[in-house]
Amino acid sequence: MVGAGFSASGPVIPHYGTSDSCVLHNGAFCWHWFTGNWGKLFQPKLIQHIELTVIAMAVGFVISFALALLAHRKRWLAPPVTFVTSLLYTVPSLAAFEILVPFTGLGALTIEIPLVTYTLLVLFTNTLAGLSGVAAEVRDAATGVGLTARQVLTRVELPLAIPTIFAGIRVATVTIISLATVAAYVGNEGLGQLIFDALHSGDFNTQFLGAGGLAILLALFADGLLVLTQRLLTPWATARRPV
Repeated sequence: MVGAGFSASGPVIPHYGTSDSCVLHNGAFCWHWFTGNWGKLFQPKLIQHIELTVIAMAVGFVISFALALLAHRKRWLAPPVTFVTSLLYTVPSLAAFEILVPFTGLGALTIEIPLVTYTLLVLFTNTLAGLSGVAAEVRDAATGVGLTARQVLTRVELPLAIPTIFAGIRVATVTIISLATVAAYVGNEGLGQLIFDALHSGDFNTQFLGAGGLAILLALFADGLLVLTQRLLTPWATARRPV
């Protein structure tokens, strides 16, 4: 007697091959294939993409913040720093990556250097604008109650500058997440690699849409997280005004 699920010629697997029909026909988006390849394909590249972004933003912020503090005290530094960072910002991303390849090779360092430079202009100008935007009478009042210059900076100027600084961080973060996809042109890092591979093969929509969609979701999530962080750091700025 032939049992259920078996035939005279061997076992029969119900609906065999139907789960891959979307892949075989290059469907618009094959959810089954996407989830099946999440752990070995999409998740590692998403983590790489986050790492590229975090490193670029951290290094860029440290450099920009230090330059902004100097320019805040020594005003003559603002124009040359703005000029140099603006010049770096205008260099096309692909050109920047290709110029560095002969010196730093193919890899994360070649990717990170341009990404860091693209953060400098926005972070520097916003940080300096936030610090400079504090009213003179507020500084005078803080000095009048006995605060030192360092205390005025840390207790008055920086807290009041946080909204403007975070506006720059948000713009820079979304920009770097976007540029990091292009960086896969010179290194197998991040979601951009999956996008380029899918474009080169030209026959699989799911990998292209999945990687692109993750990059978009990452940008939206990062922006939302920064907005929430800003609100937690500046509750007075979002407090509801009395009617």
